[in-house]
Amino acid sequence: MDVPFEEGMLSPSAADMRPEPPNSLDLNGGHPQRIKLTAPNINLSLDQSEGSILSDDNLDSPDEIDINVDELDTPDEADSFEYTGHEDPTANKDSGQESESIPEYTAEEEREDNRLWRTVVIGEQEQRIDMKVIEPYRRVISHGGYYGDGLNAIIVFAACFLPDSSRADYHYVMENLFLYVISTLELMVAEDYMIVYLNGATPRRKMPGLGWMKKCYQMIDRRLRKNLKSFIIVHPSWFIRTILAVTRPFISSKFSSKIKYVNSLSELSGLIPMDCIHIPESIIKYDEERSYKRSVRLDEELREESEAAKTSCLYNDPELSSMEKDIDMKLKEKP
Repeated sequence: MDVPFEEGMLSPSAADMRPEPPNSLDLNGGHPQRIKLTAPNINLSLDQSEGSILSDDNLDSPDEIDINVDELDTPDEADSFEYTGHEDPTANKDSGQESESIPEYTAEEEREDNRLWRTVVIGEQEQRIDMKVIEPYRRVISHGGYYGDGLNAIIVFAACFLPDSSRADYHYVMENLFLYVISTLELMVAEDYMIVYLNGATPRRKMPGLGWMKKCYQMIDRRLRKNLKSFIIVHPSWFIRTILAVTRPFISSKFSSKIKYVNSLSELSGLIPMDCIHIPESIIKYDEERSYKRSVRLDEELREESEAAKTSCLYNDPELSSMEKDIDMKLKEKP
């Protein structure tokens, strides 16, 4: 149907001369061929005359528009476009700095965390040991091999590896070290056993207190107290002898009878095998110095005894004259 030409309506020649608007974005710089849909001529006048967009025919009968959708050419996948514009690298860099990713908890870190704490059961109670804080003092207890027949263990306790009491966290360290010693003792002992306590080369500030030793004894399992056959103290000092004397009322007479004092490593070697016992260098040096001083003292005592015996023989010999006695006495007075 021909649309009548009225004032204000675009003429067909003007519509044909108007350039077609682009129906796609040219993002790649080329000029691809696109499918164009030609719009019909529309009366843009605002009156309600025939053919106007405000006429009653267009407002009341929208169902009369017959459009075959199948005949329309629609863009396929090849006609679709993807935005490939250049992104600002600084924007990505800034966003990456603002939102940092949370580091993953690796398996190695988890194993390391488990090594920092150890859970043990002592006296039917679960305890946690801070392994990091006692790391420098773990050498305080070690396995010294076996003696006799069977699995009779030798447990070596080196007091020189105890922490210094001047530490600010001394009580915390000793508490965890106590749990470590007790739990390690239970793992090392299968049958009968003995404890070799190396007391030499240990300054007073590293000596364990009376309360700590009493607690150790009380927390030891009954099986361990029963299977302990000997408690050997090497290089006992006056302080350690006093400590044991004070604690005697708190311990049984059977345990007291198991305590033995040994003054040197050579004496210790005569009691137990020393092949697997690790003796710290400081204790070896301490033992050598004590042995040297002891030998010098013994030599002096022997010389004094010999001189005394010789003097006694001279005075009792009737054949010696008084002059000879006087000369001999003067010789002795010289340095």
